[in-house]
Amino acid sequence: MKKLLPVFFITVFLVGCDEMRHRELFEKTDYFVESLYTTMKSYGLLGGTNYTKYAENGKYKIMPIGRLVNVRIETYASAKEYEDLRQLLKRHYKGDSRVNDVYICEAGTVMIDCRN
Repeated sequence: MKKLLPVFFITVFLVGCDEMRHRELFEKTDYFVESLYTTMKSYGLLGGTNYTKYAENGKYKIMPIGRLVNVRIETYASAKEYEDLRQLLKRHYKGDSRVNDVYICEAGTVMIDCRN
């Protein structure tokens, strides 16, 4: 049991670091997730371009499309970087009933699925 305690605290610390390091990204994605839950029925197929937000000095572009939230890395990014981003957002929205899934779409970007 004593050996597991440090592992537990390290895990909690690292997850907390992700939350702090990507706070701005989460604030922007949370804004769209919340709006799709409370005020917007849908952003429409092209409506997202009017609502586009950028996070972390332009590193991430966040754009709603219908009832999905698209998150794109603005510089060239490998498949691994997108997978890391997907896992980060999936952890952030774990247990959030407003989000059905977080996945990499065919275009290669990350989608937060808020469809009913």
